[in-house]
Amino acid sequence: MWRLKCEVAYDGTEFSGWQIQPNGRTVQGVIEAALQNMHKGRQVRVSASGRTDAGVHARGQIFHFDSELNIPEEGWLKALNALLPGDTVIQKVQKVDSAFHARFDVVKKEYRYRVLYTRDIDIFRQRYTHHIPYELNQAGMAEAAEVLVGEHDFSSFCAANTDVKNKIRTLENLNIIHKGDEIVFRLVGNGFLYQMVRIIVGTLIEVGRGKRPAKDVSRILAEKDRTQAGPTAPGKGLVLWKVTYDSRD
Repeated sequence: MWRLKCEVAYDGTEFSGWQIQPNGRTVQGVIEAALQNMHKGRQVRVSASGRTDAGVHARGQIFHFDSELNIPEEGWLKALNALLPGDTVIQKVQKVDSAFHARFDVVKKEYRYRVLYTRDIDIFRQRYTHHIPYELNQAGMAEAAEVLVGEHDFSSFCAANTDVKNKIRTLENLNIIHKGDEIVFRLVGNGFLYQMVRIIVGTLIEVGRGKRPAKDVSRILAEKDRTQAGPTAPGKGLVLWKVTYDSRD
């Protein structure tokens, strides 16, 4: 039996998220269908570093699965990509120790959220950016972002419909990068709660629009109450950029 670690990129637009659902097209579903084809009808389950929601994209999602098929890594790569739809691409396949786990061995993750900062919508980027046709106070957003860096209880920045009890996470970096007519929010941390990135971005955008002062973010953290934070930004602007398993990276 072999354990395979895979890196996959996908356009989340036409997916109902990562996790298999009874009545939705999912990333896990199309990958497992391809593996079932390769295993002559036998079901093969995959385990990912974490779930992504409907409309959320990935550049470097990681998953693993076990197989008795002794196929070279390059062979797995070619075979899977031949069976997968065009919005899902396996980028790397690596044989790893059987103790490796795509979810439990994660050291940190990086997410990026893209905002298109223009008057008009760009139809060629609307699947991958959240359009904001308003003036934004960039200094205010940067000031608010600094408050969120470090170890905190992020209960206020977690969707209410979650059964996770421990909401303490460490946000290593929260950078706001300006690239032409786009603003990219880059977040790196040891773990992220359900919709945490999108709620943080939605809150920072409210600061940028002058709907709340930058200093309000400290109060929101202290309240530990989802209703105190801003709206959840749309999924289409979010990309799971990188998953790290080695603390030296």
